[in-house]
Amino acid sequence: MRTYGPASTPTHPLATAPVSSPAHSVDGFVREFLHELNTNQGVTLSLSSVNDQYLALASTVKNYLMARWLETNRKTRDAKVKAVGYLSAEYLLGRQLGNALLATDLGEIAHKGLELCGLDLATLRSQEVEPGLGNGGLGRLAACFIDSLATMDVPCIGYGIRYEYGIFRQTFVDGRQVEQPDTWLSLGSPWEFPHPEASVQVDFGGHTEKYTDDDGRERTRWVPAWNVLGVPYNYMVPGYLNGRVNTLRLWSAQATKAFDLGIFNAGDYAQAVRAQTFAENISKVLYPEDSTPQGKELRLQQQYFFVACSLRDFINNELEEGFDLHNLSDRIIFQLNDTHPVIAVPELMRILVDEQGFEWDEAWEVTKSCFAYTCHTLLPEALEVWSTELLGRLLPRHLEIIFQINDEFLAEVRATYPGDEIRARRMSMIAEHPERGVRMAYLATVAGTKVNGVAALHSQLLRDKVLPDFSQLWPEKFTNVTNGVTPRRFVKMANPHLSDLISDTIGNGWVTDLERLRELEPYADDPEFQDKFREIKAWNKRRLTSLLEARDGIVLPDGHLLDVMVKRLHEYKRQSLKLLHIISLYEQVVSGKIAASDLTPRTVVFGAKAAPGYKMAKDTIHLINKVAEKVNNDPVLEGRLKVAFPANYNVTLAEKLIPAADLSEQISLAGMEASGTGNMKFALNGALTIGTDDGANVEIRELVGDKHFFLFGMDEPAVAELGAKGYNPITYYESQPQLRAALDMVMNGAFSDGDQDMFGSVVHNLLHQDRFMALADFESYVAAQAKVEEKYADQAAWTRSSILNVARTGFFSSDRSMRDYIQRIWHTQPMI
Repeated sequence: MRTYGPASTPTHPLATAPVSSPAHSVDGFVREFLHELNTNQGVTLSLSSVNDQYLALASTVKNYLMARWLETNRKTRDAKVKAVGYLSAEYLLGRQLGNALLATDLGEIAHKGLELCGLDLATLRSQEVEPGLGNGGLGRLAACFIDSLATMDVPCIGYGIRYEYGIFRQTFVDGRQVEQPDTWLSLGSPWEFPHPEASVQVDFGGHTEKYTDDDGRERTRWVPAWNVLGVPYNYMVPGYLNGRVNTLRLWSAQATKAFDLGIFNAGDYAQAVRAQTFAENISKVLYPEDSTPQGKELRLQQQYFFVACSLRDFINNELEEGFDLHNLSDRIIFQLNDTHPVIAVPELMRILVDEQGFEWDEAWEVTKSCFAYTCHTLLPEALEVWSTELLGRLLPRHLEIIFQINDEFLAEVRATYPGDEIRARRMSMIAEHPERGVRMAYLATVAGTKVNGVAALHSQLLRDKVLPDFSQLWPEKFTNVTNGVTPRRFVKMANPHLSDLISDTIGNGWVTDLERLRELEPYADDPEFQDKFREIKAWNKRRLTSLLEARDGIVLPDGHLLDVMVKRLHEYKRQSLKLLHIISLYEQVVSGKIAASDLTPRTVVFGAKAAPGYKMAKDTIHLINKVAEKVNNDPVLEGRLKVAFPANYNVTLAEKLIPAADLSEQISLAGMEASGTGNMKFALNGALTIGTDDGANVEIRELVGDKHFFLFGMDEPAVAELGAKGYNPITYYESQPQLRAALDMVMNGAFSDGDQDMFGSVVHNLLHQDRFMALADFESYVAAQAKVEEKYADQAAWTRSSILNVARTGFFSSDRSMRDYIQRIWHTQPMI
């Protein structure tokens, strides 16, 4: 049903004025907005729906960016400079309107112009559906990086997939996660524009054959069995107030022959569109469930599809005609964002050798100079291995190329380490067990100019434990680039009052030079500044409360410590440890060990999605929700402990939740988290961190100081030592009464209406496996939480620490990350 605006909506006097491009004036903006509403949406202002108004507003801002985008492309091509091709299977962009208004300095003009039309900018902004094209940190990091490159005036094209249904929309049914399709395109996507005329054909299957070329050389060609088209959809990536607009190019799969009229006329309607359905599956869903052979094949199709489109696009459309591909590395560096795009390595070799006629050695030299690899994990299961059977069936030529790359690499290993055949087998790109497969991380390491981790500890462990043989062979190839987040979205946009306070205190330059936050340090002891800082935190809490009540029906109590844990639901991130702490507090009150009045008023907010096929993660979500149901409704607690778990945590919610948080939970087992970026966002917005020495927590603690960070748990060497000795979690259950009492509550059915089997899988896992040692760190974690409560009781001390967290974490800007990539890996230059 169409929702119409109020009948009394006034008509602006410029409604019939001649159309002009939107200028930095209120009248010009209104004129363009009304033109878009009339011509694109086909409605008058008085009869327009809120969605009509939002789409017209988005188009108005997009038109303003378009001229800048076209000019950016022209200047980049004319300058013939080296660009960054960022290859990522995920981009978690968040809403685009607010960022575009900020980058173009049109926010105030849009607000005033819409007000003249009787409209509210905030209402229209809330209409936007964010594209769920990422799973979590990896995709959000990619979005932060392309934002920074545009702001730093560095030419960049982000390449990825335009998933028709992104990461699923999470709902809860009786506390259990239920996945719903993420229909982010249902109301239109005004920020994208397709270019079907620039479609790329992508081949699959078939076989290879030998032939002799015109020069008498023996060659190989791929004879594919089927193909699809990749249609590019462009998104503009504006730099902050600098006029540069880079490109994010996402690919949508379509059939080369979408409709068979003969079959249709014969009455077989489903068969007539089978090719279209089959092709479109490739870009249908982000990370299809891969527990089945069909799911695995679809994932590999996705990965090859987007890199094949992207390489072809750059070579054909971004380089001038006649460009000598021997010099390709002078014009592009492709950054492999994890192992998902690594199939691009044999694809470039195939293009150079099979299509361009390069000799193998010269093609390999070009290829090695065009790629760099970022590893985002320490978990062996997250380092992709594709079976040779699947690769050979889907991409037969690429498998041949990988075998040849591996043969030549192993010859180099054997020459360097003569007689050490065990080392050669360890380093082979081809794994033999449990099935024969290609280790994509090894291929990326061999082919990349550089291999980097994403935090100091992670990079060290990557060298020492994940890829030790490779770092010994090529120590100069390994480096670190600690992650960062864009201050534009996660401070300037997300926390406007804090941003204003910072700017009023030290000026505006911090938005593109975040290290300037150090200038806030003297104000940490200023009572007036502290009062303003606390008022802003209180305002952010009220804003969050209003949002959650409207969005989820969740009411957050006033005056509570806001304790937040938001991240993917995975055992290594240890949501179970946070949950055990909550249960323990509850149990102590119920059993009479402490009075409810002894509790520090605390609200714990979870935000997390579990992968659809990850049973233990989904069982943990169920338990969190059941604990919340019990705790929130038990009068014995006198309202002093609450648990909230809003469904479908995303960037839009993060922008409201992070500025409101008092305490940031970063409690993964040491040595498991590559970096984290949520930890950075919370610290930059004044939340104090409770965490292990893991990932970027190490660098946060070093920067803010031990007095302003709540450290607990084993460090990585202690974790390794305990694992080597043999970790037995049940001994901690038997020796720690507080832990035992908490687990007994779950086992006895306190959160399942007496059903002792409902959460048996979670308890059994913790007591008999506990791969990520939550029970071993429980006692230390509880002690650290007691220190949190002690400090929170002294609001002046807490506020001082909070201000110092903001002041000392400017290092974690994605602008700094990009400078590190430029200097250590890419060797590109900003355009002047």
